[in-house]
Amino acid sequence: MCGRYVLTSPLDVLKARFRFGGVEGVLVPRYNVAPRQVAPVILSEEARRVARPMEWGLLPAWVKDLGTALRPINARAETVAEKPSYRSALKVRRVLVPSDGFYEWRPSPSGRGKEPVLFRLAGGAPFAFAGLRELWTGGGESAFETFAILTTSANGLVGRVHARMPVILAEEDEEAWMDPSLRDPAALLPLLRPFPADRMEAFVASLRVNSSANDDPSLHEGLRPLE
Repeated sequence: MCGRYVLTSPLDVLKARFRFGGVEGVLVPRYNVAPRQVAPVILSEEARRVARPMEWGLLPAWVKDLGTALRPINARAETVAEKPSYRSALKVRRVLVPSDGFYEWRPSPSGRGKEPVLFRLAGGAPFAFAGLRELWTGGGESAFETFAILTTSANGLVGRVHARMPVILAEEDEEAWMDPSLRDPAALLPLLRPFPADRMEAFVASLRVNSSANDDPSLHEGLRPLE
């Protein structure tokens, strides 16, 4: 799964990497993005890419009661085309979720609690998770957009800590994922595969990551390679 992630690359780097022209809202470095928080998501709109802030935790448009909605943060690639909460979004509301890394947790060697492990591309370049978005307008409240991140089985590196991992799209697959003319799951599902382990690296991060209230550069001080 993916329950926390990182987005620290400067705006100019993200614009060059993902080729979006505009960004709504203020983009600040994030070292500990958590569920129900707002983060930028890249979507296609009127034949161009834009970055828009959305809340992490998918809320389908047909949900009536906001208070009791489950708000999943992840969707399994293996069943995304079948589940009512996702199958429409898979066809027409696919997005890129920019990131510089994500966390998974393993038991602490001390035997007390768990410690976070940061996974990222080798060298730390930004990448994109495969995501889905929804626009919720029900209940007479203000409309807002939400997103979820697709997950798949873990590669050999992430599998040392967790059985699943977020779908990191290969750069050459991002165009297809964002192509509005592609609606057939048979053409989309092959893109949702584990990212190659030999193109990633992992580090044990600060225990302060465990609290979503902590979100600052000190979370990455003293990173040590996963052994």
